[in-house]
Amino acid sequence: MALRHAVLAALLDGEYSGYQLAKAFDIGVANFWHALPQQLYAELGKLEKEGLVSGRQVVQETRPNKRLFRVTDAGRAELEVFAETAAKPSFIRDDLLVKVQVADRVGTASVIGQLEERASAAEAKIELLGALRRQLRGDVDEEEFLLRGARIGPYLTCLRGLAFEQEHLTWCLRIAGILRERQSNHAER
Repeated sequence: MALRHAVLAALLDGEYSGYQLAKAFDIGVANFWHALPQQLYAELGKLEKEGLVSGRQVVQETRPNKRLFRVTDAGRAELEVFAETAAKPSFIRDDLLVKVQVADRVGTASVIGQLEERASAAEAKIELLGALRRQLRGDVDEEEFLLRGARIGPYLTCLRGLAFEQEHLTWCLRIAGILRERQSNHAER
């Protein structure tokens, strides 16, 4: 998947400025695609040149003017083609896993600290995703929402992000505990 498809997907929910897109990305899309704000702005420019999004200038009196972007019919067609294309298998690419792999050879104190930091970050993300899930669903029961909700795509990706972060939290805490226990056992010898 290219950043272009993630941007087009995020714009399906309405017209956004680059700033609003970055905020929406940070909350909803970041659990499956990471991008820096400057990457989003550059991608919006490319998508507009290709006719996949259209932008319009909004004049503001007390603030700088802004551009709002929305997906065009060509952008929707691009997303349809993308959705029909076979997905590539996902893979993990995480420098913390390399550090865990070598922890018994290079020392564990720093790795334990990094695992605990990552666990704290996962807890914060779980809180954000839980709030997003409640916002997306509103007062509707989850099963009812999944069967009859108007737009469940963002909800389903939120569920995946939530499951990922919960598993990541559990794993980080478990591995930090194992390494701490091993460190303690080696110190006693």
